[in-house]
Amino acid sequence: MEMTLQLTIDCADPQRLVAFWSEALGYVPEPPPGGRATWREYWVALGVPEEELPAGAGDVPESIVDPAGHGPRIWFQQVPEPKAVKNRMHFDLKVGGGRDVPLEVRTRRVAATVEGLVAAGARVLRTTDEPDAGQYAVLLEDPEGNEFDVV
Repeated sequence: MEMTLQLTIDCADPQRLVAFWSEALGYVPEPPPGGRATWREYWVALGVPEEELPAGAGDVPESIVDPAGHGPRIWFQQVPEPKAVKNRMHFDLKVGGGRDVPLEVRTRRVAATVEGLVAAGARVLRTTDEPDAGQYAVLLEDPEGNEFDVV
């Protein structure tokens, strides 16, 4: 039996996070299957009762996929409660190239990525700049406060 991996992120505004994380990861909003115009139309066709679908659910994509088909599907599940504590799991966006790449080059790559993510709605929380240890990384949070690293 084949297994696939989906990462589910609880959030208040799926469309906002679809836009942000599509930009951050180079993913694309997942189109509805079966030639349907919307996910809502697809779910109704499967027999999901309308009363189980909140207003607006599925009218626009709430998930993103890797256009190359390598990474996991990410679903942004709308929940009523806000984020209350630190994430127990987070993304590491590895853009620097690893320790075989000179620190100055890694630092420039990370800084350029961070600049784009901040423009897309992220907020910098902390920068780790330890040249003697060969480290440069930036901790950010997405528009809903979910933490992630760029290294």
